Amino acid sequence: MDVIKGEELQVSDAVYAYQLDGKGGVNEINQQCVASAEKPCWLHLDYSLPESEKWINSTPVLPDNVREALAGESIRPKVLRMGEGTLVTLRSINLNANARPDQLVTIRVYLTDKMIISTRHRKVFSMNDIINDMQHGSGPTDTGTWLVEMCDGLTDHTSDFIEDLHDKIIDFEDALMEQQLPERGQMALLRKQLIVLRRYMSPQRDVFARLASERLPWMTDDERRRMQEISDRLGRGLDDLDASIARTAVLSDEISSLMADALNRRTYTMSLLAMVFLPTTFLTGLFGVNLGGIPGASHPLGFSIFCGILVMLVGGVAWWMKRSKWL
Repeated sequence: MDVIKGEELQVSDAVYAYQLDGKGGVNEINQQCVASAEKPCWLHLDYSLPESEKWINSTPVLPDNVREALAGESIRPKVLRMGEGTLVTLRSINLNANARPDQLVTIRVYLTDKMIISTRHRKVFSMNDIINDMQHGSGPTDTGTWLVEMCDGLTDHTSDFIEDLHDKIIDFEDALMEQQLPERGQMALLRKQLIVLRRYMSPQRDVFARLASERLPWMTDDERRRMQEISDRLGRGLDDLDASIARTAVLSDEISSLMADALNRRTYTMSLLAMVFLPTTFLTGLFGVNLGGIPGASHPLGFSIFCGILVMLVGGVAWWMKRSKWL
């Protein structure tokens, strides 16, 4: 549409509904405002809410092929040119309560020079920094700046999470140096988080690189340069992920080795105990058959003498094993 008026962007359950003032600040979208390249409108929706879902499916400001994409199932990061606009799908670290960070949050954004429509279901904490900057008058001034700031915030949270995973690996390595094994399931969870992050951040890095190379009319050369820097920064994070995955493989081998050594030590100890008591087991079995003719059966000190012989046998076998360096 050539002209987008504020009355067409009225959604009662919208998460955010702002118009950028072109100076780093924002104003609430009202019916009198008109979206423009200098003052684009940003509408952020939770697509699971009824009014937002209804607006997405019925508003004339969105092309038909964008509606389903803004409220579809979670997919890998990608960027698509759709007519005058661009559809970008990104993933964010999940910082919501009662959720693991690797259960990534999906954010979908449809952008033109006059309008930004973003949707999500779970909260995206990376937006808090953008909102805070806008409210203090130091936020993005146009569509291109908004996208760069959003990608920068997502990458910051991803880098922080990668650093946290790296610190966990160091803790595991230090513990293994002291022969301490991690709790059951911790190493598996760590490897899963690394692999999931690697799977989704790799195409997200490609999305950033494509945005940096695409000649989008609402992005300046400086914004493309910043987008390339963000792509490079995420690429370095991916290199750290690859190194961390390799280190967890080494840790898993070391844990398996420590567990096998502990099992072998226990088995060896049990074998030595069985060997120490093997002669006594033979004698007690022989003298316990309850048949006539057992030596010492009628002697009053027979049992005591027999116990003494057993003790001597145990001591003799233990001395022999010690001399043979088995103990």
